[in-house]
Amino acid sequence: MKNLAPNITRQRLLIEGFFAGTANKLHIINYFNKITKDLNLRMYGKPIIFSPSGDGKKENQGYDAFVPLIDSGISLYIWSNAKLLSLIIYTCKHFDEKIAIASTKKFWKIKKIESMSF
Repeated sequence: MKNLAPNITRQRLLIEGFFAGTANKLHIINYFNKITKDLNLRMYGKPIIFSPSGDGKKENQGYDAFVPLIDSGISLYIWSNAKLLSLIIYTCKHFDEKIAIASTKKFWKIKKIESMSF
C-alpha cells in the first residue's frame, strides 16, 4: 500500500483470535481501559458498544465497540457464539505492537493470535 501522506503519522494494527470465557459490555470496557493504559493512549470519550441482539444471523451475534482516542481510535468486533475477536487499533502516534498483541492475548485468554500491521 502506497503511503499517500508520509508527513502524517499513522499506525494500524489488526488483531484476531478465538477467546476464552464470555464477552459482555463490562469486559469490553475493562479491555479498552487496559489496552489504552498499556499503550499510553488517551481516551477522550466513553466506549460506544452495540449488541444488536436478535437482529441478523445467529452466527454473527455479538458486539461492535469503539473507543475514541486523542490519537484516533480502537474498534473491536466480537462474535459471541464463535468466540472470535477482531480488533483494529488505529493511531496517529506510534505504539508498541508487541505490547498490544501480548496485552490483548492475555486479557482475552487467546491461545493463538493473528496480527497484521498496515
